[in-house]
Amino acid sequence: MSDIFDTAKVEANLKAHPGWTLADSGQLQREYTFENFLRALLFANAVGHLAEAVNHHPDILIYDYKNVRLSMMSHDVGGITTRDFRLISLIDDMPQRS
Repeated sequence: MSDIFDTAKVEANLKAHPGWTLADSGQLQREYTFENFLRALLFANAVGHLAEAVNHHPDILIYDYKNVRLSMMSHDVGGITTRDFRLISLIDDMPQRS
């Protein structure tokens, strides 16, 4: 089981992941804006496939037809862990098109 990161460790790790923040909810969060609904949906599905492959599942919200919000934490331990940052790295490495 992964150790829960304290706020200082989360903030230090976030420096390597521009665009990601620690939300008031205690989850890591990032927002993306795409050119249209189809691109937003394709991105959300790609993240879903990555998440399934590593068995770590973020909350994915598509809103205002072209925006995607990803939120994640390790719910089983109630905090941010190495697993969250591994998934963020995979997401950050995905090719992006607006």
